[in-house]
Amino acid sequence: MDSRLRTMAILSSMAVILLVSAFVIYTNTDHPRGSRPPAATAVPGDGLQHGNGQDIPQGQIGDDLSGFLKDNTFFDREVNPVLESARENGIRLSLMVTSVEKDLRIQIVDIQGEPVTGESFFVKLEGLGEYKDLDKDGVIYIGDLPAGEYYVELLPIDGYRVPGNETRVRVKDRVEYVAIGDISLLLMTEEDIDAEAEDTAVAEAVADADKTEIQKLQNTSGKTRVGIDVSKWNGEIDWDRVKNAGVEFAIIRAGYRGSVTGSLVVDPYFAANMKGATASGIPVGVYFFTQAVNEVEAVEEASAVLELIREYRLDYPVFIDTEGAGGDGRADGLDPQTRTLVCEAFCRTVVNAGYSAGVYASRNWYNNNLYVNQLENYYIWLAEYRSAPLYQGYYHMWQYTSKGSIDGISGNVDISISYDRGE
Repeated sequence: MDSRLRTMAILSSMAVILLVSAFVIYTNTDHPRGSRPPAATAVPGDGLQHGNGQDIPQGQIGDDLSGFLKDNTFFDREVNPVLESARENGIRLSLMVTSVEKDLRIQIVDIQGEPVTGESFFVKLEGLGEYKDLDKDGVIYIGDLPAGEYYVELLPIDGYRVPGNETRVRVKDRVEYVAIGDISLLLMTEEDIDAEAEDTAVAEAVADADKTEIQKLQNTSGKTRVGIDVSKWNGEIDWDRVKNAGVEFAIIRAGYRGSVTGSLVVDPYFAANMKGATASGIPVGVYFFTQAVNEVEAVEEASAVLELIREYRLDYPVFIDTEGAGGDGRADGLDPQTRTLVCEAFCRTVVNAGYSAGVYASRNWYNNNLYVNQLENYYIWLAEYRSAPLYQGYYHMWQYTSKGSIDGISGNVDISISYDRGE
């Protein structure tokens, strides 16, 4: 190649490089559409060029688009300003703060509204000091607060962008029995917990059973219906076969509160059972196994159920299951009055959301661990395994066996008779 052609090739290459550089700089400089970027002025020592408050990447000197050629480190950089900005936005944090009764639940979430876990977040409550997310679950709970208005600040933490303003929230003086809107952030699956340790409900009625227990599906007439209740313990169910076997309703477990940690856990078969039963034309209700120790937690449990049933139609009530957990559950030692208040708080929250509500327990549990007269506004589901109940109180449903056999379900299944659907 002669010298003239070599010179033309070099100039052409330089022109291409300058055009590409001009395009990159233009698209990375914030200016009104259709206008020319402002002239830049150098500020010594900061590595950037500034024009009308705008930052221009190092390498451009004034209007000299070839300035990057004088920077020996320009092509060694690994930081992409656009990607870096996207990364920062991806870890922007915000707070979701709620109050049930003289308390605050502060949830730290990302821009998708998902809880951020694994970090020791700190929040500052104006006038009261700092609080730490000790278990790194993205939730900070503060109890025993006087009612009133508070300001919550998420303190800076490396690697995250925290809100620049404080969050204002009003602490309620008493429980209002209204569903918690962001309860979904607290819902867990069994993959998140030790299910063997947490799901430990004990069927109290078994100890009270006698040899007269009826184990077959009963014939019904009038408003009386015969049905079953199921959970993960029943495994996969062929709901068409269940329907053809004569089952007229199903009460399906939505979930439970962990006996040890108090986590709110979704029954792994809940969705499949709800969809299967309704697709087969079987009317449904739901129940939730409680280990709530106070009214606030009862509202949480009710809120969890309400979140889970939003897309389904219920023909039977939402029940709170107050069985114990073998004496070792976090709520097993509650006194009757506290446990009754838990049941009432759960039921009132459900009713306020437009559903029917009820309480499930064995005969001995009703007699010894609850004040049933305070629950007369709700549906009572009695578990007593004998040919005729000895329970003296009024009840709307009777679970008469835990040893039933139904086509379409492997193993034993609970069977009940409903005298009032509770729609």
